[in-house]
Amino acid sequence: MTKLTVKDLLDLKGVRPLTQVNVHNEKEASACQEAGVDMIITWERSDIRAFRAAAPDTFMTVGLVYGQYVNADEAKRAAFTAMEKGADAIYCPMSLPVVEALAMEAIPVHGHVGFVPYKNTWTGGFKAVGKTADEALRIYERAKAYEDAGAIAIEVELVPQDVAAEISRRLKILTVAMGAGSGCDAQYLFAKDILGYNDGHIPRHAKVYRDHRTEYDRLYVDSVAAFREFHQEVQSGEFPTQKQLLKIDETELSAFRDQLDA
Repeated sequence: MTKLTVKDLLDLKGVRPLTQVNVHNEKEASACQEAGVDMIITWERSDIRAFRAAAPDTFMTVGLVYGQYVNADEAKRAAFTAMEKGADAIYCPMSLPVVEALAMEAIPVHGHVGFVPYKNTWTGGFKAVGKTADEALRIYERAKAYEDAGAIAIEVELVPQDVAAEISRRLKILTVAMGAGSGCDAQYLFAKDILGYNDGHIPRHAKVYRDHRTEYDRLYVDSVAAFREFHQEVQSGEFPTQKQLLKIDETELSAFRDQLDA
């Protein structure tokens, strides 16, 4: 697998659909690479170097945490740090001037339009947006503003598929759909939904492909049993056995004891 560059991704717009997965650990990152997933995304609080090592040939976006940075200089410093650790692009939820400042430094920036979870109060809570002509137009204008600011991609979340498709057709940058239909350039899901271990609400736009929750629950019960056995064997003297111990030659042991007593 050859890692895609920004140019590769932009050249693939309209050629074939792309995939992106939000991964939560290195094993998921590695599995995505082996599966041929085009892009992964994680957050700056993750061990970026470990994720990069686990998926060296997969395009990786690292998200800046919303509310952590108060200006473009702080955001640029965080972005440069993430890039130095192995990020290929930066998800930036800040204002357009900040996006432009990052883009001016040749940092590939990934924006977000439609429903934005941490800004949901402005769109009336946790619900789809873009169901009216005025709302749809505002989403397009925001998307175009990201393009004009120099972003390479935008996540389009919980927007009617026909609206998302129209927006995507009018942009040169990539549109990454989360609940926005196949008219976008890429489809984006969280690994915890794909693998079926999401503890909370599973969004309608997500699809569960496996049931890891049942297996994790089984492993938890099995872990408790194993820890209990270990604890009990220590109390009873069954652990450790000679198999787990190291030995010293009797002559050396005797010499050691003599030195202690001297």
